[in-house]
Amino acid sequence: MTPVVRALLIANVAAFFLQQSLQGLADAFVFVPALALVRPWSVVTYMFLHGDLMHLLFNMLSLFFFGPRVEDRIGSRPFAILYFLSGITGALLSVLFSPHSAIVGASGGVFGVMLAFAWFWPDERIFIWGVLPVPARVLVAVTTLFALWSGFGGVGGGVAHFAHLGGYLGAFLYLRWLDHKRTAFKRMATAAPPDAVRRVAGYRAIDLTKVHEVNREEINRILEKITAHGLGSLTARETTFLSSFVPPDDPAPPKT
Repeated sequence: MTPVVRALLIANVAAFFLQQSLQGLADAFVFVPALALVRPWSVVTYMFLHGDLMHLLFNMLSLFFFGPRVEDRIGSRPFAILYFLSGITGALLSVLFSPHSAIVGASGGVFGVMLAFAWFWPDERIFIWGVLPVPARVLVAVTTLFALWSGFGGVGGGVAHFAHLGGYLGAFLYLRWLDHKRTAFKRMATAAPPDAVRRVAGYRAIDLTKVHEVNREEINRILEKITAHGLGSLTARETTFLSSFVPPDDPAPPKT
């Protein structure tokens, strides 16, 4: 379990129990697109409210299964931005196409996480209902078509289809921006030796207790940078420096 996913799970479950315990809480924080300008906080707060227990369970299970791998891939801070940006763009798209429908639920953010999962692992098989294997990219394509058909066809069924589409849109734009940003970083890191680039991927194996205190502070700084922004954010110097502390994959046998 990664830190941001854990925090979001706890926050959503806690908010649901508060919602059930305190009458009128949902009314104060639900997102109504037509009232977005007079209730701007609801663009975020609606993401922590749910219609019922099954609604909460579906969203949290999806976040639990897809979220940790995505957060581990891009870093905790970018993951949090991805999640909330997806939820916010889900709300904003609803302003355009469904202005009079009140919206609750984490689906916008969760759908953004699902898109990110399919972005990095398009051929990973997702088992629908635990039985039917579907590649992640196909799942995203099918749910997108379904949301378009249901949203514009007027087949709402109490589901915020435009929030789902907005979640996909926000995640897509953010991931494209991350790709552009990381391409720039990679250009800066081209001087790093290929072996250092390969070895630094095993940074989790570094044992800080065996590192001299002179270097420990710099290693901690670089590790925090990886957590926040991912491996792609390292410069050539940082890549080379950190890789020198990664234990070898196949250590040489002891001499006799």
